[in-house]
Amino acid sequence: MKLNCLILAAAMVLPAGLALADGDAVAGAKVFKKCMACHTATEPTNKVGPSLMGIVGRPVATVEGYKYSAAMVAFGAGKIWDEAELTAYLPDPRGLVKGTKMAFPGLKAPEDIANVIAYLKDPTAK
Repeated sequence: MKLNCLILAAAMVLPAGLALADGDAVAGAKVFKKCMACHTATEPTNKVGPSLMGIVGRPVATVEGYKYSAAMVAFGAGKIWDEAELTAYLPDPRGLVKGTKMAFPGLKAPEDIANVIAYLKDPTAK
């Protein structure tokens, strides 16, 4: 009985998580304004934080010319910034990567996270 309940719960939650992964790039452009003081997604220029242009599919902590914290380098060993990794990171960057230089507290709304990821995949969306 417990197993059936767990399977049913997983079946109900899984499609919702997959739907969020699609996101809305135009809405994500608005949410990304919170990130623009430190990052750009449309230019290969590093600011306080590294350029996020082309981040989806890129190995973690590999932007040329940006000095990452030792914590981010260690965290990124062998990882790729894919949707799953970004979804885990964006709600609480400092919680996931203890010692990161990133001061941003994170995005709390799952739809904001999905939308920002959609924007990062298509930063020309307006």
